[in-house]
Amino acid sequence: MPYNSVISRTDAAALIPEEAARDIIQAMPEASAVMALGRRLPDVARNQLRMAVMSALATAYFVDAGGGESYDDTALKQTTEINWTNKYINIGELACIVPIPQAVLDDADYDIWAEIKPQIAEAFGKTFDAAVFYGTGAPGTWPTGIVTAAGTASNSVTIGTVGTDLYDDIMAEAGVISKVEDDGYFVNGHVGSISMRAKLRSVRDDNQQPIFKRSMQDGTRYELDGEPMIFPRNGAVVAATSLLISGDWNALVWAVRQDITYKVLTEAVIQNTAGAIQYNLAQQDMVALRCVMRLGWQVPNPINRIEGTEGDRYPFAVLVPAP
Repeated sequence: MPYNSVISRTDAAALIPEEAARDIIQAMPEASAVMALGRRLPDVARNQLRMAVMSALATAYFVDAGGGESYDDTALKQTTEINWTNKYINIGELACIVPIPQAVLDDADYDIWAEIKPQIAEAFGKTFDAAVFYGTGAPGTWPTGIVTAAGTASNSVTIGTVGTDLYDDIMAEAGVISKVEDDGYFVNGHVGSISMRAKLRSVRDDNQQPIFKRSMQDGTRYELDGEPMIFPRNGAVVAATSLLISGDWNALVWAVRQDITYKVLTEAVIQNTAGAIQYNLAQQDMVALRCVMRLGWQVPNPINRIEGTEGDRYPFAVLVPAP
């Protein structure tokens, strides 16, 4: 990982005016797909949140079942129990430091920090999504990424293997949506790679009309089985690993220990893991913006009446590309 990145005068040249247009054109920062679809719990006050999750359901029985034609008033009633187990949200820390020479700040005719902060939020969103989807860079105490966990629960579908086309891969029996339903959950949202847009547009009916597009004049509003579909542009979804992630997003919970905080450092040193000093802010007349966020997530996955085995039960399924 880099420890010597810095915003140079060249990097900020577009922000230092030369009697030119003052508009800064930049892409709208993309929000986290997981944060948008998942269920946020109240902020936590500690480094770990414990949740009691039901692991065994009650069972009822007929009294005197299989007895004679007359009812036995003294027949014994059977017992049952309900069990709970603990699941945990372990808080992880996201952070980065943005160093910049003081002279660059002084010469810029814009509030550089205000320009940087949305990009930091987008970077945090991408990192969080990648950790939740694939386990990329995730703390060791976090759950297994959705794509891997879905595969472990046999909830992966390889494109082109279910029926005659993509419609069957997603909608048909043994398709992506049915995998989630077979585990006792209902899909309420989908996250797709950018390349899935073209794949969906190309699916036609017998009259060669696009199935997933209502009108050639209107913009495409992507839905699958009536549920919304989003295509994150933060770069977190890797098409080579997963084309589509579908699931019950209410079954994914996330919580914040500390929202994004910013602190301007002026007299610190920045060093790498070997201890070598990369920047001495005071000596080099630099400042640095330290950005920190602490959060965590979990899929409680309580037992339900449809699928009682936890290892075979998962609220998400994935459409994966052909090998």
